[in-house]
Order: sequence, then structure tokens, then C-alpha cells
Amino acid sequence: MGKLAKALTASAGNAGSDPLYVEDVFSTYLYAGNGGTQTITNGIDLAGKGGLVWVKNRDAAEKNVLSYGTNKFLSSNETSATSTNPNYVTQFSNNGFNIGAGSPVNANNQDIASWTFRKAEKFFDIVEWTGNGVSGRAIAHNLGSVPGMIMIKRTNATGDDWAVFHTNLGPTKLIALNTNGGSITNPWLTNTAPTASVFTLNNYGFINASGGEYIAYLFASDAGGFGDDEDENIIKCGSFSASGNYDPIDVALGFEPQWILIKPLASSDWNIMDTTRLITVDRQDLSLAPNTTAAETGLNRTGIRSSGFVYVPGFTNTPFIYMAIRRGPMKTPDDATKVFAIDTARFSAAPKFRSPFPVDLGWYLTNVNDTGSSIVADRLRGPKELNFNYNYNQGGLATGKFDYMNGWSSLTGVNSSSYSWMLQRAPGFFDAVSYIGTGSGTGITLNHNLTVTPELLICKAATLSQDWTVWRTGAASGVFERLNSEYGSTSPGYVLSTISATQFGWNNADGAVNDNGATYIAYLFATLAGVSKVGTYTGTGSDLNVDCGFSNGARFILIKRIAAGPVADWYYWDSLRGITAGNDPYLTTNSLAAQVTNTDYIDPLSSGFTVTSSAPAALNGNGNTYLFLAIA
Repeated sequence: MGKLAKALTASAGNAGSDPLYVEDVFSTYLYAGNGGTQTITNGIDLAGKGGLVWVKNRDAAEKNVLSYGTNKFLSSNETSATSTNPNYVTQFSNNGFNIGAGSPVNANNQDIASWTFRKAEKFFDIVEWTGNGVSGRAIAHNLGSVPGMIMIKRTNATGDDWAVFHTNLGPTKLIALNTNGGSITNPWLTNTAPTASVFTLNNYGFINASGGEYIAYLFASDAGGFGDDEDENIIKCGSFSASGNYDPIDVALGFEPQWILIKPLASSDWNIMDTTRLITVDRQDLSLAPNTTAAETGLNRTGIRSSGFVYVPGFTNTPFIYMAIRRGPMKTPDDATKVFAIDTARFSAAPKFRSPFPVDLGWYLTNVNDTGSSIVADRLRGPKELNFNYNYNQGGLATGKFDYMNGWSSLTGVNSSSYSWMLQRAPGFFDAVSYIGTGSGTGITLNHNLTVTPELLICKAATLSQDWTVWRTGAASGVFERLNSEYGSTSPGYVLSTISATQFGWNNADGAVNDNGATYIAYLFATLAGVSKVGTYTGTGSDLNVDCGFSNGARFILIKRIAAGPVADWYYWDSLRGITAGNDPYLTTNSLAAQVTNTDYIDPLSSGFTVTSSAPAALNGNGNTYLFLAIA
């Protein structure tokens, strides 16, 4: 049974047996403070399930606010007891939380980060207890698995550190969340490790003093329990050791992370990085420290990978502990409007281009009615620009920001002729993989997260002047198109050595796909029922209906002749500029040309689109073969 069918089957059954996905239990949500009140809608049911909201001002020196109930919070950078404040997190809802005017959570015109952890087996739990001062005290929990990390804080007295257990430190050591110090030996009951049902304490005052009130946040590790088959991990606690100061460490997680907490076991800060703010393949990152009030800073240590991360330690012979949470969404989409959007520059304030989702890939034209290059950016490469119509290497793009929940680009100003096309990565529909080439003569194999075999793969050397390589299903493994060229298929010498539901790879060290140390970006597409269609059609010269299995027609169509006939452009249309029974404006990826508005080459069709009899041979030549990508 396919992923979408499984999800639909589950949703039709008992709500108690519905699969859970990472987006159901965890959220990084960024917002701009307004100095008043706000409702944060992140899709997490806190009112019904309970959880933790962790908030940190990105722009100013403010405390970390950890709210575990209405108006009730602790701070990870302080030893203070639980405090109440009616201007911090004021309410948990079934779809997020509300905030007041307090400056740590809502300072006017400042950027704020929030991380929400919902209680769920095999992910996160919260336990509260009253201490009894007796060693060997067993505290029951509902994590449903052995905890990988536990954070404990006394809530009714000030002065006690946060005590953190981590599975890789073992049961005889802890580390303080509110300091930059190393681990301390023998604070827990010796040799008593947590189990899937209890964790055991001694009589130390900061975890079990008689009459003390305590709270523990428990995090799972490699416990499974999520996804369509309820067997996928979404959280991992682990460790690694630095042998050299600047030697990158590859940390394998088995999934691509979206949130990483790291602490060296030395006198150095804890650091939280997340891909919503910034982590790129080439180690651009932004960090916030749980143990300080400091504003956000760039470390340039963390690099994202499709099945883990890379970290440059900055220390020699030092162990590190970490906790990482899987990237979402994990759910297969059933509505293309949740993963694809088109917008004009309608707003003077950023983000310039708006969408109903955080954007992973966006491209725009400053003026579709004038000549100009497409500006292509993606979350994995960060503020860097490529162009569909050139083979140039990437350049800087200061406005190429993706740290918005509703669009991308920090350009400002209203311009109705400026258009952007935006996509979110989602299983079965679209994925992006950025990687560093090895230069190996035997090639390179890469993991991806599309969860199905890609039918369209578009790859570009971001740091080299190389053509855009395009492979499509049905083509030989060494036959490619070029997105920046009107010319036909080419056999450049490198070969797609593998392509599957989990991996793709190249057979050699060609600069277009695998030069040593070069940065690459690959975009992967597949057919997803009701959302997208990758396919081919054979031209007839007459009106030709292309059935994509849609119910309301296509909002985006990309077409390229791939066999027979002379050169042909890569044409694309969209419903915002117009897919109608009359003239339909088109653009081309391979040229700087302004949109052409006086042709009727395609018509709307409820199940897909129609290529008209007036279309040229580049789109509908009798007997010619054409590749297309359509999005509903």
C-alpha cells in the first residue's frame, strides 16, 4: 500500500490509532514581535495533549522562556523557581499557543524563535513530583521508551541548577543546562539507568530533596513509533568526539534533522540550531544558547545532510553530546496548495512573496514583462543565488531569506509584475538534496527523502559554472537534458548510477555532478495522485488532452521537447498569470526573454491541461515526444 493510501486508511479509522508524524508533535515557529498579543498557530495540540513551549528572542539579550502551562514558566539560563507572568505564554490551544506583551516573547519589531514539544510516546514527556529525600526513588513516566535525555529543575526554590541526564553520559553523570560547564560525576544513583517506565534518583537536593517540587522533561531516542507504518525515528540523542580542531565530524542520524542541540563536555555553551532559521550544506548556521541570554549568532560549524549533519568542533580531543529532531513534513500531502504557491510582490513588508507554508525552493523574476534572469534560491543553500537560464556558479543573495513561516525573500516594495514560484519539500511530491562532491572516480551515492523513486531529477553545481543536468524517468542513465539550454538530449559521459526510493548517485567525478569539494543542489520530483504529475506525451498537431489525474486542472505546467525535431525551449505556464481558454502567458527557463502573452498554446482541462492545435512543433509536433511536469 502506498504512503498516501496508508495515511488515508489510518485517518478513516479510530482517531486513537492514527499514525503520528513529526509535524504533529514538534514545531519550530518564527515570528516578529508586536509588543501586544499574538496567536501562534503551529498545528500542535497543546491544550489536549500538553507539552512545552520554548521561546527565545533572536535579536536581543533576553532570557529563554520555557512554558509548561498557562502563565507558568522556567528559564533554562537561570536557577530560578517557576514564575508566573500574564504577559508571556498566556494560553495553550489545540493548534498552538497565545502570547502576551512580555519582551522575551513578544518585543516589538524583534524576531522571535519558538520550539514546541508536544507530549507523545517515543518523543517527549513531562513528569512532576515532590521529593522525599530517599536514594533509589523511582519516578514513573509515560515516554513509552528509554529516555535519551532528561532535563530536571526544582520548581519551588531558587538556586538549584538544571540537572541533565544524557544517555551517552551514563547514569553516574549529569551536566547543567544553565551553565557552560562540563559533566559532573555521581549525582544520580550509581549504575541505575532509566528504563522505559521509570527513572531513578538519589537524594541530592536539586533532584529529590524532601518537600522539593520538581519537573522533568524527557526526550526519547531512536524509539520508532512515527510515520505511516509507525516505525520511523524522529528523535535521536547521541555523542561524537573531536579529534582535530577543524576536522568536520560526520554524524549519522538515519534522518535529516531540522533541530539540533549540541554541548561539548568542556567549558563552552550549549547551542541550538534549526533549519527554519538557518543551517546550510556548507556550514552556515545560526545558534541560540539555552544557558545564556545572548542574541542569535552564527557559528559556521553545522552543515545539514540528508541523513544527518556535519559539525566542526572547534575543540581538540573533546566529546560532544547532542539531541536531534527529524525534518518534516512526514505526511504525504493530498492538496497541492499546501506545497506549491505562486505570488506577486503584493506587500511592502517582508516576506516579499507569500505562501501558506514555509518555502524550501523559490525562484522569481523581477518583472515578467521585461527581459531578466530567474533568481533561484533554496533553504539548503541559504542566501545564495542561481539562475535557471545560466550555467554560472552561485552568487550571494542577501535577500534570499527563508526564515518566514509564510513565504520567502526579504525584498520589500510592491510590484505586480514581480512573480515567484514556491515549493515545500514533501514525501511523494518534491525533495531537495544539497551535497558536497567527493571527486571520486568511482562516483558518489546520496540519500534522499522523497520516499518514492524520483521521476524528474534536476541537478546543478552551485559553486561551479556547469549546465543544469536534467534526468527524467524512461531516459537512459547517461542521457540528460539541460534546463538552461534549448538543445536536445546529451550524453556527457557521467551516468546516473543509481536511483531508487531512498538514493540516487553518479558514476564518476564529472564537474557537473561530483567535483571534489564543490557544492551541488538536486531537486527531485515524482507523480503524486491529485498533487503532481511527471510524464511524457506524444504530439499530434491537433488539440491534445494530457490527463494528469487532477480534479481542478493544473496550476503550473513545464514542457520540453525531448525527442525528434530541432531545438525547443523549456516552456512554463501558471494559473496566476493565466491558464485560460484564450491566450496564456508563458516564460522559458532557458532564456532571459520576457513573457509572451499573445499565444494560445495550452488550454485548461479539469484532469490536467490541453495542448492546442495552434501550439508550435516545439510543443505539439506530430510524433514528437515531450516531457512535462504539472502541479495541481
